[in-house]
Amino acid sequence: MYDVYAVRKDFPVLKEVVYLDSTSTTQTPIPVVEAMVDYFYRYAGNYGRGAHRLARETTNHYEEAREIVASFLNGEPLNTVFTKNTTEGINLIANSYPWEVGDHIVTTLLEHHSNLLPWMRLQKKGVNITVINPDNKGKIDSYMLENAFTDKTKLLAITQVSNVFGSVQDVKGMTKIAHRNSIKVLIDGAQSAGHMPVDLRDIGCDFFATSGHKGLLGPQGTGVLYVKEPEVLESASVGGGTVSDVSESAYTLEPSPACFEAGTPNIPGVIGLGRAVEYVEKIGISEIKKHEMNLSREAAKKLSELEHVEVYGPENSLGIVPFNVRGLNAHDVALILDQTKQICVRSGYHCAIPITRFLKVDGTVRASFALYNTIEEVDILVKAVSGLKVLVS
Repeated sequence: MYDVYAVRKDFPVLKEVVYLDSTSTTQTPIPVVEAMVDYFYRYAGNYGRGAHRLARETTNHYEEAREIVASFLNGEPLNTVFTKNTTEGINLIANSYPWEVGDHIVTTLLEHHSNLLPWMRLQKKGVNITVINPDNKGKIDSYMLENAFTDKTKLLAITQVSNVFGSVQDVKGMTKIAHRNSIKVLIDGAQSAGHMPVDLRDIGCDFFATSGHKGLLGPQGTGVLYVKEPEVLESASVGGGTVSDVSESAYTLEPSPACFEAGTPNIPGVIGLGRAVEYVEKIGISEIKKHEMNLSREAAKKLSELEHVEVYGPENSLGIVPFNVRGLNAHDVALILDQTKQICVRSGYHCAIPITRFLKVDGTVRASFALYNTIEEVDILVKAVSGLKVLVS
């Protein structure tokens, strides 16, 4: 049985605050920090560079982390590239794919800037983009997607879970539709990996990017990019660690994943990420999903009952509840909650300006939940927001 109070012991900061901003970054559990400290204290060497014992041990731990992460996502280690975040992974695809003038990309208004701006920038190279609107609950109609495809469409880029709504898209069904039209699929999994089961073989997507510091509980500066067919890309970054041979006039790239990981990587971060994924696996991803959805459902229900509060998004969001207090700016609400009740929530556009403006609001307050949050914290939030009524009366 899931014991959230036992889990909370691994996150010391939770004794100080009510932390409801895990969509931005989760807290990092003690065993993950200890794994990184162990690297610095016991065997710190460079990855893939050197025959001495510290370099060998570092390389072994780094590759063990790759195997752990690949297994967790049901991918292959050779197709699993470590990045510094989701943004870098998506940009790697945007900058490495062999685009041609007239190519077409379909994406959605739901996207975080990281899965929108890289495609927008390709317009300078003659690539065209179509952006699909969701409904008012943050769901994308697959029929609208298919209608947007043309014979020039090369890529569908879509988020699995909206960082504004918490809405979950049918990425498996969308991938099937895209593949029927010979279109590759990139999935932004920043808000899905670690919050819900993700099976890359089952989904069938061509690219999947996620961050280590969100649902996976890893440190900042870590991310994962899955590439089904690495040979279709030409890595945008080359240098140390990416080549098997170099002459005066040419070079030979290593196969994936080395060809995409130029320079010294974030070694302690990746080692910590491997330990974080083990932590998530031990608790159970299905249990985590159930727990987080229960919390967000309860928070959305109770906040909706307050006459001065407007809640957005679907009833069954994955741990995310966006709302506004009528008559108050979202940033002011966040500051008041922090200063009076030590409640940490996000406010503003959430790096997703188009979809927030789609709601016809100037930002929202976003409460987001993780495996360590409790129903008591939901009640603390609701009581604090209820108390704001005196400011808008």
